[in-house]
Amino acid sequence: VPALATEPRFAQRLRELLEEEQLLDGRYRLQEVPGGRVALPVLEEKLSQLRLPPEIPCGLVWIQDPIPSRAARRRTPAQRLRDELRRLLGKSWSEELERDVPRTWQRHGDLVLLSEDSFRAAPWERLGPALWETVTSALGAQRLARRGRVLPDGMRSPSVTLLLGQDGWVEHVDNGIRYTFDVTKCMFSPGNITEKLRVASLPCSGEVLVDLYAGIGYFTLPYLVHAAAAFAHACEWNGHAVEALRRNLALNGVQDRCHIHHGDSRQLELQDVADRVNLGLIPSSEEGWPVACRVLKKDTGGVLHIHHNVETRPAPAPLQTLVLRAERGSPEGDGSDGEAQHPVEDSGKEALGARVRPEWQRWAEATAARIGGLLAELHGQPWHTSILHIEAVKSYAPHVHHLVLDLECRPTLP
Repeated sequence: VPALATEPRFAQRLRELLEEEQLLDGRYRLQEVPGGRVALPVLEEKLSQLRLPPEIPCGLVWIQDPIPSRAARRRTPAQRLRDELRRLLGKSWSEELERDVPRTWQRHGDLVLLSEDSFRAAPWERLGPALWETVTSALGAQRLARRGRVLPDGMRSPSVTLLLGQDGWVEHVDNGIRYTFDVTKCMFSPGNITEKLRVASLPCSGEVLVDLYAGIGYFTLPYLVHAAAAFAHACEWNGHAVEALRRNLALNGVQDRCHIHHGDSRQLELQDVADRVNLGLIPSSEEGWPVACRVLKKDTGGVLHIHHNVETRPAPAPLQTLVLRAERGSPEGDGSDGEAQHPVEDSGKEALGARVRPEWQRWAEATAARIGGLLAELHGQPWHTSILHIEAVKSYAPHVHHLVLDLECRPTLP
């Protein structure tokens, strides 16, 4: 960082002149340099504009390890990003460009993943690699990527572009479990953390789990690592996710307690093995229900964890709530202004509350009846299904909620 070094007795006067000319680099503080002098960091792009009176003796020095100022330490990552981009663009900065700067992103180790609507305005393209280097540095990362739309290939494959860096493999830690995956090949949903925590707390000691939609191990790993399941059958048809799942099982030391079934779970040949089945597919896992019934132990049954998106009719808001919302402004104005764990999805418990809504209960009862019918048809005898719990994971606008039904299924004794 360039700086002007002077004797301590001239430091305050020099600071005032630099601030007046808007040449002082506010990111860093004044610091001592060899020779008993002090140095004030200046903006490198404005060095040519320096015009100082001769009565202030000073010289240009370069500081290798500048000390951040207190103001810089107080800035949020999003503020640092905007400040660095303003400095990069100079007079080209505009309100249109500022609206295009992201306020939230996902972080996976040393890689930052931007939302798909980040830096889409034409002027950004002219900056080339300098833009991505500035963004990556401002956010304290080494690699940078940007999401696109999820591909309609049946596997929810991401459309992610690596903007800076050569490798898309990252590591993410949730609840003490290590997940590694390639962000350009696999989806990762931090918004499911509440359900992963709940799964980790289930009493599964000695049980056999079948996870029909394992992905990279979102739920398979909590069952094995924390819930103490004895063994898991993990089904996944996306080859990239299977590769990540193999790595994740080894990373967490549970590879000997899991068998991966690579292929379409609807064609799974297992039967009569599971104490518990996880059906973690949205918007609906209905195509997996017959398979789930078939893999349950026929003599003792077990528990199904059925994921589904359920639409809920909006309740009319009280007048006072509407007034308060209008006074506070739009949601965009109330953004977190920084790093987000789940920038698109809302936390289920905060957004939805603990109350089970009538639409959720009706869906759960209809699902229980349907599963009971499938089991009776499969085994030629009645089965009893009972609703243990309905969990709200997260919400999607407008009025669609990701739910999980814990359904106990037991054969009826003769």
